[in-house]
Amino acid sequence: MSKKTNVYKLFLILLAIMPFFRLDAQVKKEILKQPNILFLLADDLGYGELGCYGQKVIQTPVLDKMAKDGIRLTNFYAGNAVCSPSRAVLMTGVNSSNNTIRGNNGLYGERFDRVPLKPTDETLAEMLRKVGYQTAFIGKWHLDDPNDLNTWAYSRGFDYAVQEQWGSHFTGQGTRTEHWEYINGIEDSVRFKVNQWNCQDEFRTKLAIDYLDKREKDKPFFLFMSYRAPHAHEYELGNKTLYADRGWPEVERRHAAKVTLLDTQIGRMLKKLEEIGELENTLIFFTSDNGPHGEEGHDYEFFNSNSDLRGFKRDTYEGGIRVPAIIYWKGKIKGGQVSDYIGCGQDFMPTIAEVVRTAVPAKSNGVSFFPLIKGKTPEKREFLNWEFQKNGFNPENFRQAVRIGNMKAVRYGIDSPTEIYDLNTDISETHDISNQYPDLVKKVNCIFREQRSKNLHYPYGGYKNKQ
Repeated sequence: MSKKTNVYKLFLILLAIMPFFRLDAQVKKEILKQPNILFLLADDLGYGELGCYGQKVIQTPVLDKMAKDGIRLTNFYAGNAVCSPSRAVLMTGVNSSNNTIRGNNGLYGERFDRVPLKPTDETLAEMLRKVGYQTAFIGKWHLDDPNDLNTWAYSRGFDYAVQEQWGSHFTGQGTRTEHWEYINGIEDSVRFKVNQWNCQDEFRTKLAIDYLDKREKDKPFFLFMSYRAPHAHEYELGNKTLYADRGWPEVERRHAAKVTLLDTQIGRMLKKLEEIGELENTLIFFTSDNGPHGEEGHDYEFFNSNSDLRGFKRDTYEGGIRVPAIIYWKGKIKGGQVSDYIGCGQDFMPTIAEVVRTAVPAKSNGVSFFPLIKGKTPEKREFLNWEFQKNGFNPENFRQAVRIGNMKAVRYGIDSPTEIYDLNTDISETHDISNQYPDLVKKVNCIFREQRSKNLHYPYGGYKNKQ
């Protein structure tokens, strides 16, 4: 075969594969266009604990400015009334009445224990990794079986995961003065010591900043910061001076310090994004996993942490599930917006899916509020409903709620009467008007009973051996 023929054949081969090179380059270009996603989740932060939501004492300048320069949601709800089930709703886009996890622990025969997400529950990270995102998780996971590494964050779609862990044969229980944070399972670990840091979140923010320096620069990132503040545990705080001059009880001083120090860490994150030139290409969400806590001596009414709302963490009254929520995207969102859109934790998945132009996982039943980001009105939903199971077999430990427009229904125990409140005139849920709305009571009782899926770990009503 002549050299001329070989050259001609090579030319034909190059001509044939050139479109694929162009396609590959186009794919990479499209990936680079995708915005980064930064999710900031507080732990037990109440609706009234930020200045932009009416707090008068605790200082939160960074979050207040984010709200001023972005969108502040006034009718937004956590997926559930306590940590684990709320995070499950957020991470999977499935509401609490159909989620795998519906309480911090579920029923196993005669005992309550941790329930992990199922392998079939697609996470935010798994969804985003499919479309080219590098994914990272830092903080409190709480969606696993501590003894099954396959259920830890690094096995559920996160390329890089640093999570605290307790109660497993891998880690032990830890102590109040130090504990381990595990990187990608038990392959590596870093130790947090109270006296070296102002708070646990300062330590975690350092890990996040290190991650941003080491990440792949040619891919968008999804970084989920699962903060610890203002949760009750003492090992979360080493700072002894912030607000020390106020004369408050020490437990309340610590609480206020945690909130302000959380705000400071978020400020560090924003500064880092600006330094690396990524702030304007990063869509940022901030919210809390449930309402304020009242644990280890803290009085959630001391700082009016639940504002005018009734109840607190573990309640399906407004104080347990209505939470602050802020959307911030420098240069992309018109500032100063306050929205009364009624949204919930399951809505983050379809919203983020629309932002990155990918399909919403089949199980997700949230509603995208992406139109808000574009200055439009999101789709209205018929109702929101919640189901929560506390540990123990007391019937009142099984709690449900429904919101339809401005009307809110609450029931603690399926054998208890359903209460009805008009949130337009009774935001504190103090006047039960169920006797005025018998048809509405029938409707919400039907929702309680029928708009849920069976779950062996959370039987209907919280009773043993009953669905």
